[in-house]
Amino acid sequence: MSRINIRFTLFSAFYSPLIATMAGGFLREEGLEPEWSVSPPGVSALTALEDGSAHVVQSALSQGFGPLERGETPATTHFAQVNEMDGFFLTAREPDPAFAWRKLEGSEAVLFGAGQPLAMFKYACHRAGIDHSRINAINPGGAAAIDAAFRDGQGAYVQQQGPFPQQLEADGVGHVVAEVGPVIGPCGFSSLAAMPDWLETDMAAAFVRAYRKTRSYLNEAPAEEVAAAEKPYFPAIDESVLARCIGTYQGLGCWTPHIEITREAYEATLDIYAYNGLVTKRHPYESVCSPPPAG
Repeated sequence: MSRINIRFTLFSAFYSPLIATMAGGFLREEGLEPEWSVSPPGVSALTALEDGSAHVVQSALSQGFGPLERGETPATTHFAQVNEMDGFFLTAREPDPAFAWRKLEGSEAVLFGAGQPLAMFKYACHRAGIDHSRINAINPGGAAAIDAAFRDGQGAYVQQQGPFPQQLEADGVGHVVAEVGPVIGPCGFSSLAAMPDWLETDMAAAFVRAYRKTRSYLNEAPAEEVAAAEKPYFPAIDESVLARCIGTYQGLGCWTPHIEITREAYEATLDIYAYNGLVTKRHPYESVCSPPPAG
């Protein structure tokens, strides 16, 4: 077995396409023994590629925009998609079958205060026809802090990735009222990145074979089966909650079977970042993305 080091930017069931390469045994079938970690808050997972402590990281296409905006060439490249849709949910204190996004205006909401989650959410508000600045935002920090704040009584709404919202429902603390992804539409939300020279190695080809199998599995296997395999990675989440979350993501179509980052998804991400004033030009696809190894 060869050890492959994997780094996550965030760790949630939304990133099951990468988690299930480990949980489903697909990497081991290819002779790879995974070692995984999560990047500390505020530290880009891409640094683990640059210092050699990771072979593959879960990242986002937008991580390539920063260097390009500074006139630099990114050291890393994004070679496969993880999610082609935003995976955040809006949860309210009480059930609201008649929820409309305009109800956020004037309300207190516990939200991510920076990075891609904020950029995407602002764009979702734009698409939903509301003014993001009219939301009374509470920004306590990362995913764990956001969950704790809502559970402590802050905010009428909260923005979270699964399985946090589904666990809130199971605990009687909140009720999911909206999915952010369909409001935005398909885009290059999250991706796998590596150093360009690593993509030419036998390990990279083996990883891609495992990853292709994993994506097929995620689209064909019952959510309960996937949840049972992933449960050890989510010790604080009820297995039934995890299954409900995974089933929702399967239904949304976040995990499309192909692994390639399409130009359409890339351009949609550029649109979102241009709306937020975070890019000043249409950076070429090839400056951020590479095709996956043949595998």
